[in-house]
Amino acid sequence: MKVYDGLHAFIWNSMSANNCNTYLIDSPARVLIDPGHAHLFEHVASELRELGLQLSDIDLVVATHAHPDHFEAARLFKDTPARFAMSAEDWHTIEEAARYMGAAFDVEAYRPDFFLGSGNLAIKGVELEVIHAPGHSCGSIALYQQDKKALFTGDVIFQDGLGRTDLPGGNGAQLKESIKMLSALEAEYLLPGHGEIVSGSAAVKANFRRVEEFWFGYI
Repeated sequence: MKVYDGLHAFIWNSMSANNCNTYLIDSPARVLIDPGHAHLFEHVASELRELGLQLSDIDLVVATHAHPDHFEAARLFKDTPARFAMSAEDWHTIEEAARYMGAAFDVEAYRPDFFLGSGNLAIKGVELEVIHAPGHSCGSIALYQQDKKALFTGDVIFQDGLGRTDLPGGNGAQLKESIKMLSALEAEYLLPGHGEIVSGSAAVKANFRRVEEFWFGYI
């Protein structure tokens, strides 16, 4: 679905699979955020075809963190011009996991072309602020498109929810601090890794407030 000019959201609505929301920035570079599971990528591919796009039209694929339901389909872009990026911290998590998974897991198929740390990311006129936001994983990032006041949060915060902290690299104290930090940004759109988009600055601020009031006592 079109969120605004230059942004499309491919919202996952299946109750039979754990995949994530994928976002396409198309203005003027094409940046695909969180491509999802490889075996479920047809959900995204079909949406791209509806827009007249192929995988070869994507400039950059970004994973907000190193959980398979967010980054796994990045390997489908290995033979395309697209570059792949994620945080170095979470890439090390993947490398560590690969040591125990044996030959069945081809870690090289997922190797990023470059790593993302806190700071500005510019590609063909699209400017994003990369924000290190640990807690759900040690290297989770959020992306902030300031000119659109759009905040891509991965699994840090959702509509009325937050990311789990019981997986490797999870940390409740860090997640709370990350959410507080993100809440200070001026956002018209909160674009989470799962669930519905939150639109309107008042609704975004209220969502941060509800999450802090209800969930912070449990992590």
